[in-house]
Amino acid sequence: MPRGSSPKRERQYEHIKDSAMERGESDKRAEEIAARTVNKGRARHGESKTASRSSVKDISSSRRGGQRSHAGSQGPTKEQLYNEAKKRNIHGRSTMNKKQLADALGH
Repeated sequence: MPRGSSPKRERQYEHIKDSAMERGESDKRAEEIAARTVNKGRARHGESKTASRSSVKDISSSRRGGQRSHAGSQGPTKEQLYNEAKKRNIHGRSTMNKKQLADALGH
């Protein structure tokens, strides 16, 4: 955890990490999941110096997890696909829908 993290965020990190390990994730992957989740929460609440647009504008981690646990995994969001397409310099990405972006990226 970053320096200056609150005790609440430390507990949250440990809880998420333990839950991921109980699901069978590796230690490294469990730490990554926990760190990303806690950092997104910190960004949403203005506790970090920088924040990505998807951290602030996207739905909360807890809500997304609840939706996916009931409906099954639906893969990456359209915005995540778009950002990956942008990194790969795929032309025409701004007019593509989620399925077209996934196809163009080979998902």
